[in-house]
Amino acid sequence: MRIILAGTGSAVGKTTISTGIMKALSEKYNVQPFKAGPDYIDPSYHTLATGNTSRNLDSFFMKPGQIRDSYLKGMKGKDIAVVEGVRGLYEGIDSINDIGSTSSIAKALKAPVILIINSRSLVKSAAALVLGFKTLDPEINIAGVILNKVKNKAHYEKTKRSIEEITGTEVIGGIVRDDNISIEQRHLGLVPARERETSIKFINIWSETIRKSVDLDRLVEIAKSAPKITSATIPIWNKLNRQPVKIGVAYDEVFNFYYKENIEALEANNAKIEYFSPLNDENLPDVDGLYIGGGYPELFSKELSQNSGMLSDIKQFHNDFRPIFAECGGLMYLMNSIHEDNVVDIYPYKAVLTDRVQALKYTIAEVQEDNIISRKGEIFHGHEFHYSKVIVDDLKNPLAFKIKRGKGSYDFQDGFMEKNTLASYVHTHVAAMPDFGGNLVISAKELEG
Repeated sequence: MRIILAGTGSAVGKTTISTGIMKALSEKYNVQPFKAGPDYIDPSYHTLATGNTSRNLDSFFMKPGQIRDSYLKGMKGKDIAVVEGVRGLYEGIDSINDIGSTSSIAKALKAPVILIINSRSLVKSAAALVLGFKTLDPEINIAGVILNKVKNKAHYEKTKRSIEEITGTEVIGGIVRDDNISIEQRHLGLVPARERETSIKFINIWSETIRKSVDLDRLVEIAKSAPKITSATIPIWNKLNRQPVKIGVAYDEVFNFYYKENIEALEANNAKIEYFSPLNDENLPDVDGLYIGGGYPELFSKELSQNSGMLSDIKQFHNDFRPIFAECGGLMYLMNSIHEDNVVDIYPYKAVLTDRVQALKYTIAEVQEDNIISRKGEIFHGHEFHYSKVIVDDLKNPLAFKIKRGKGSYDFQDGFMEKNTLASYVHTHVAAMPDFGGNLVISAKELEG
C-alpha cells in the first residue's frame, strides 16, 4: 500500500497534514514515511510520528529504478507507505520536465496521489485547480483531494460538491482554519523536530485534527489500489569493502542532517557505526573514520567552542591523517571559527551566518582531485541550501569539486581538502555517488592501526 500527498504549491499545509496522517495511521498500521525531494527537516517530523526513519526519494539524485530500490528497502516489514511531496505536484528543476518533482516519484512508484489544496476563499475555482492538475499529465493518478483551511462545514460541503461533480474526483477530507496547528519557521524551513521539546505535542494535535477531518479508511483503500511494483531495480550503492571498520557519525541537537541510505551504504561496506555528540561528549569514540553531517552549528557555536576535549580530539584525528568527511554544518564546524567562536580549526577560514540565503539549488559537481569519497573525473548530483558562507582570503589547497550547476563554497568550487579531511557545502546522496560508502570505509581501513 502506498499513497503520495502532494500540494498545489508550497505552504498549503503538506507537512502538518502528512505528519498528522502518518501519526493517525500508525495507531493501526506500521507506517513507512518518505519525503519527495532533498529536505532533511520534514522527515524529522515523519520519524517522530511513526517511529520509523523517513527516507528521501528524489529523481535528481536517483534514477527511477533507484527510487524503487529505496522504496522497497524502506518497506521491508512495513504495512503502508505515506510519501509527502515537495512544493507543487509538478514543480522540479525545469519548467517542462519532471526531474526533481513529486510527479516523477508518483510515476516511478505508480502511486496514487491525494492533492492538498489551500481552499481559503475557493469554491468552484477549487474544481478548476483539480481539473488543471489532472489534465496536465494523464499518467498521474490524482485519486482524491484534501481541502485545507476551509472556513466552516458549509464552505467545505459546497467546495466538495463542486470538485466531485465537475471533476469526478473524490474529496476525502476538509480541515478548518486553525492557526494553533501551524509550526515555527526558521531560515532553512521548519524547525527540526529533534530540536523541539514540544514536537510530540504538535504531532499529536495534528493527528487528532486529521482523525476528525479526513476519511482515513478511504485513504487506505486508495493506497491499496497501487499496483505491485515489478520493475527491475537499480542498487543505490556499491559494495566495495569486506573488512570491518568503525565509522564515527556525529549525531545530536547540532548535527542531524543525514540521508538514511548514506548510513546504510557505510554499513553495507562492513562499517560499524558509532554515534557521538560533538556538543555533549567530551571525547571521540574509538573509530577509524568520521562523518559529520549538516545541521545548525551556528546556533550552538559557543557551546561547541567550549567543548575543548572534543575539539582537540577531532583536530588530532585529522593530524593523524584519519579520514573525516563533513557536509555543510559539518564544514562550518571544521573551520577556525563560527562567528567569533573558535571551533576545530582544520581549515584557516571563518564561517559566518548572513541575513540572506547564500545557496539554494540542486548541484552538479565534477571531481577535480581524488579524495576520500570520490575519484577524479566523476560527476555527481547533490544539493546546497545554506545561509552561511566561508570567508577565504587566501586559498591554501585546491578544492575537490568543480561546481557545474550551483554555487559551491568558493569561486564555483567546493570540497576543502587538507590531509585526509574533506569538507563541502554540497550535500551528497549515495544514489548519486554509489561508491560513497565504500570509498569512505576503504579510506578508513587503509589507515587502521
